[in-house]
Amino acid sequence: MVFVSLCLSSHLPVCLFPPSDTSHLGDKIDGKISTNYKWRMIVAYDGTKFKGWQYQPPPTPTIQWHIEDALIRITKLDRGDLCLVGAGRTDTGVHAFGQVAHFTTPFNYNNLDRFHSAINGILPKEIRIREISPAHPEFHARFSTMSKMYRYKIYNEPVMDPFHRLYAFHSEYRLNTEAMREAAKYFVGKHDFSSFGNVPSRNDGTPNPVKEIFRFDINESSAILDLEVEGSGFLYRQVRNMVALLIQVGREALPPDIVPKILEARDRKELAKFSLPAPPHGLCLVSIKYDPEKINPPSGAPPASFGRTHTISKCKLPFY
Repeated sequence: MVFVSLCLSSHLPVCLFPPSDTSHLGDKIDGKISTNYKWRMIVAYDGTKFKGWQYQPPPTPTIQWHIEDALIRITKLDRGDLCLVGAGRTDTGVHAFGQVAHFTTPFNYNNLDRFHSAINGILPKEIRIREISPAHPEFHARFSTMSKMYRYKIYNEPVMDPFHRLYAFHSEYRLNTEAMREAAKYFVGKHDFSSFGNVPSRNDGTPNPVKEIFRFDINESSAILDLEVEGSGFLYRQVRNMVALLIQVGREALPPDIVPKILEARDRKELAKFSLPAPPHGLCLVSIKYDPEKINPPSGAPPASFGRTHTISKCKLPFY
């Protein structure tokens, strides 16, 4: 196991220096030596003031830019070496609790706790790395996914609770949740979601519009409605478009069976006749599932870091 030194200074940014001897680095993959180590991160962030996940050069604030900036300052590597990739490119104002990303380094770590603390020490408080762990060489944050789960939060009272204003859409209409549940059932299964996907501004080619929705649940607790949808993948703004239509059904402006009719049209213009995308601040990427074999760490890898708990043996402050 190769050690990486940690340097802390009260005047300089935290820095991790790669080892000078890299002769023992690398894992064998198909008989070849890979000189890169891959690391998986679970990321949570309040997306309110960020322009989404996807990297944009400063001064545009994006989640990926801030994480890359922290990694560059710590590892002294450049963007091309780190190859940071996120599982989902959340839009402007969208939040995440379980975003997943991976990056690579040409050197190993024997202990991830200090590295983990250093990253969170640099990141703005709205972004936190919840977990960092060694990843299998074949793991890919985006292409190894089995499913993603999103939650859209609606505050359903006449007067908005200010403590929810950044994380929930305010509906002043009393929503018919039974009608919404009936409509949501039509989304479950494998469908062509062309009617519910916006054309992305980024150049991603033509995505496959056929996606499978495993479940679409609507949970009610006091004034809060949680709309949870899990699927194999989603088109650009698909979740917000589905939620927007369900809100119209909940207002009883549309019947539940409008959903299969719009699905069958396979035309985004058809949905535009009835609703606009729901606002981004109510949406949160909650979790992403992977094949367990793809997330098993390679042999000899350091244990995952979930953050360090600080303890003191004796209280030094005279509270009494």
